[in-house]
Amino acid sequence: MNLELSDEHKTVQKTAREFAEKEVKPLAHEIDETGKFPRDTVKKAAELGFTGVYVPEKYGGAGFDHVAYSIVIEEISRVCASTGVILSVCNTLFCDPILRFGTEEQKKKYVVPHAHGERIGFYCLTEPQAGSDAANQKTTAVRKGNCYYLNGTKAWVTNGAAADTAIVYAVTDPAKGSKGISAFIVESGFPGWKVTREEKKMGINATATAEVSLQDCCVPVENLLGGEGNGFRIALRTLDDGRVGIAAQATGIAQGALDEALKYSQQRVAFGQLIANFQAIRFMLADMATEIEAARMLLRRAAWLQDQVGFTTNEPRYSLEASVAKLFASEMAQRVCHKAVQIHGGYGYSRDYAVERMYRDQRITELYEGTSEIQRLVIARHLLSG
Repeated sequence: MNLELSDEHKTVQKTAREFAEKEVKPLAHEIDETGKFPRDTVKKAAELGFTGVYVPEKYGGAGFDHVAYSIVIEEISRVCASTGVILSVCNTLFCDPILRFGTEEQKKKYVVPHAHGERIGFYCLTEPQAGSDAANQKTTAVRKGNCYYLNGTKAWVTNGAAADTAIVYAVTDPAKGSKGISAFIVESGFPGWKVTREEKKMGINATATAEVSLQDCCVPVENLLGGEGNGFRIALRTLDDGRVGIAAQATGIAQGALDEALKYSQQRVAFGQLIANFQAIRFMLADMATEIEAARMLLRRAAWLQDQVGFTTNEPRYSLEASVAKLFASEMAQRVCHKAVQIHGGYGYSRDYAVERMYRDQRITELYEGTSEIQRLVIARHLLSG
């Protein structure tokens, strides 16, 4: 693995950073306050290929690799975590499982318009009683003729109140446990699909996170993804990819917090001098920078391994590396954002300063795509099995 970015990666990074500064950052405070889904920003991101960064060009994507994808999510999350995770879901939680497990017809019908940004994708695995225990699915899918009829409730669906098409997990054979779960491509316009509420959250307020109800939702048989009984396998494989995206988001949030803390420390005067001159502040800044760099290296390694595996459905997987990157980056971001608020003093507690939003936004990175405790279970399982 070469730790130096290629010329292509540097170009992607420059493009993403310029886009983040020009188009995303000016709206970050507003959409956090209003909760408005940044649809126009997503359309502009799509024009740069950011809704399908590593999707092959034949399916409407930009055709870059997963390292480039991690760079894009980090750079955008540096100024707005909401926009960062919206794009992360479009790439990893929607396009990726169809690329990996879908038929050629499904790829052409669904990946192409979503990678182009003409439609927005989302992912429905979590239920009110099935968070970390993802196998405890209660949503059912019963085949009748040419349709599966889905019934159940999905919770904490990122993009759910604003997007067009979802990957939905449901039980097709209750007797088989997790091997009786299947995955479906479900359009939000299908009869029986209803958004029942949009969640009010601590952070990432512009992500249209919703609860969704399915009541005899008719899904065509051809929208079954990967065959009956393969849903849980698809979900776990998809979460490997998603965890890399959240590691990128967390790293970006932390970098944004450090940027703000550096700027503030070189402007704020206390006791007759800039606070950047105080050893206590300098040590905090040094610790923040060190942890961010460590997280970034773990992130790049996991993304590099994704590229070695490609879109195969078989082993090897990169679950260990994805969990390590996600665990460290998310908890690192908490520590960095804490220090950034501390450096700002009382102003860090004000919504007028970006670090307050970053502090709130960071918290979710320790929860979704598997809590920190789940990541530790995954890591420990790998250690003890080999």
